[in-house]
Amino acid sequence: MKKTLALVLCFVLVSGFAFAAGTQETAAAAKPAAQAFHIGVVTGTVSQSEDDLRGAERLIEEYGSVSTGGMIQHVTYPDNFMDEAETTISVISGLADDPLMKAIIVNQAIPGTTEAFRRVKEKRSDVLCIAGEAHEDPGVIQSAADLAVNNDFVARGYLIIRTAHELGCDTFVHISFPRHLSYETMSRRVAIMRATCQELGMKFVLETAPDPTSDVGVAGAQQYILEKVPAWIETYGQKAAFFCTNDAHTEPLLKQLLTYGGYFIEADLPSPLMGYPGALGIDLSAEAGDFTAILKKVEASIVAKGGAGRFGTWAFSYGYTSTAGLGQHAINVVKGESELLKLSDLMKAYGKYTPNAKWNGSFYSDVNTGVRAKNHVLIYQDTYMMGKGYMGNADIVVPDKYFAIK
Repeated sequence: MKKTLALVLCFVLVSGFAFAAGTQETAAAAKPAAQAFHIGVVTGTVSQSEDDLRGAERLIEEYGSVSTGGMIQHVTYPDNFMDEAETTISVISGLADDPLMKAIIVNQAIPGTTEAFRRVKEKRSDVLCIAGEAHEDPGVIQSAADLAVNNDFVARGYLIIRTAHELGCDTFVHISFPRHLSYETMSRRVAIMRATCQELGMKFVLETAPDPTSDVGVAGAQQYILEKVPAWIETYGQKAAFFCTNDAHTEPLLKQLLTYGGYFIEADLPSPLMGYPGALGIDLSAEAGDFTAILKKVEASIVAKGGAGRFGTWAFSYGYTSTAGLGQHAINVVKGESELLKLSDLMKAYGKYTPNAKWNGSFYSDVNTGVRAKNHVLIYQDTYMMGKGYMGNADIVVPDKYFAIK
């Protein structure tokens, strides 16, 4: 009896230990594992570049914020970044102080990003530095970024004008300001637009508007557009297509074109969220993050206001996709699942956020030397005209001569 009782007690004790161990293992499995690395994401604020910021929020939704044990560390640079360069540089380079940081994505890569990346590399040569929509000249950003991605200002300089011509436009009005026109990417695109207009028999016009980063601020710059559009339409006519290089100018431009006439092929950084919600007075909070639903609602409102066939975009936001896509690409690279400078791997990451939309692109080539960059990619998505559909631009071969224009 004593031996039997002893055996029973031993069995109970062993079972108890086994149960306790099993419970601990189950608890450990249920607890989220600490992230092996962090990804830094730098964007503008809602007032300057909302789509870019929403892309960062998408990454946080998927991978969690560092503050709550996740992977993504998101910070923003100042709205008035041209006057607060040192703050901008510090915001970006400060991310490298995190020992788990493996990649830093800046979208848009405004002036100061190159210097920030240099400081990052001085601290941590292992941290990948990725520039989305670089504002600095290609040769400058290429010297510090491991990868730079811009909208294809060469191909789009031709394709935007070609689309306007197909739609029956006879004039193209380009709205910008000296700071933007000093950028090689934008000045080269202007030259291509002008040359395309000349070839197609269209009038090309340069109009100047206030820089939102100047003393007038965003509000002053937007008020200027609101006041000028009626006169521009009277001068250039209902068959004029308008284009602006600044996000803040887009909403008032769209609002007035809907009222007074004219065409808008696509934004500088296209998106159905770029200017359209405010210009149309529609609430898209219920559709947030669902670009198929967003486009459908925006398109319906455009058609209802008589704008069918006159207003275009990319079906999926370029700013949103660039932030989210570059973040995903960085994660894939750090995990060893993708190659940083492989175009198909980059497109795979972008494609995750743009189902069924066609992209095209190539590595940047210097217009003076003809040398192709190894770390700078130019990309674009097909143009979608609301009330009409896709224009097939992603399948069009841009004539070689436009790549030599400067």
